[in-house]
Amino acid sequence: MSYINDPREPQEEIVEQTPARIRAVRIINAVVHAVCWIFALVLIVHILLVFGEANPGNGFAQLIDQWSRGVSLGLRNLFTPDGLKLRTLFNDGLAALLWLIIGGVVTDLVSRIGLPGPKRVWYRRTL
Repeated sequence: MSYINDPREPQEEIVEQTPARIRAVRIINAVVHAVCWIFALVLIVHILLVFGEANPGNGFAQLIDQWSRGVSLGLRNLFTPDGLKLRTLFNDGLAALLWLIIGGVVTDLVSRIGLPGPKRVWYRRTL
């Protein structure tokens, strides 16, 4: 009769060893993903501040406006509807969407280039 945790029987343990290359690709992808999301969030906050008619003299509103200018990908005057709200929604909204697409494409490329072989290596050993 054999028991599940019989100390006389050899026990198997599955160990996953992550190579340094995989760790590096994961870190690079995490950084790219985070940066692109932060840029998109800055643009979204700018859209919300414009729609909420925030005071342009406020320090926070000025900071977000300056950051959104820096990450707008040159799309600030792509669409020129009459209203400021629509202009900001179209231009900054498109830039935010493009940042999310850029993040996805770059992380996919880094994964494809950095990980040409198997993604995981499993070892089985008997104790």
